[in-house]
Amino acid sequence: MAKKQKKSQAGGTPATVALTRAGTEFTLHSYEHDPAHPSYGEEAAEAMGVSPDRVFKTLVAEVDGELTVAVVPVAGTLNLKALAAAVAGKRAVMADPAAAERTTGYVRGGISPLGQRKKLRTVLDDSASAHPTICVSAGRRGLEVELAPADLAALTDAVLAPIGRE
Repeated sequence: MAKKQKKSQAGGTPATVALTRAGTEFTLHSYEHDPAHPSYGEEAAEAMGVSPDRVFKTLVAEVDGELTVAVVPVAGTLNLKALAAAVAGKRAVMADPAAAERTTGYVRGGISPLGQRKKLRTVLDDSASAHPTICVSAGRRGLEVELAPADLAALTDAVLAPIGRE
């Protein structure tokens, strides 16, 4: 069962620090991470009792050699061609996990689109705007942040584009 925390109990990750600094409304959800679970995102949705189309995963890809963040629903997958097109690129491939961790400052399964060590260009799947709030990693496994998609887009300078597929 996930525990809800208000923003005053920020949890201290770079993501929650960035949200607090920006004065953005958010709610933290924490749950016990199971290392044996096959999907970080599906585990988060199940633990929080939230529909998987409202829980978004943060993926790092390379578009024409430049690291780019893609934020898509955990219920689907990333369309690499659409990601490249969204940033006027030609070719996208998934980034090396070690490069993604080193650049963002987060570990796989806990990469947040917020508070990254190096700010990367970000693309948010446009399905996010169908929901009043969505959940993304708060910077570590077992910790999710719920916020308005418009706030996430504003804080990350994200482009909204149809980059996810079911």
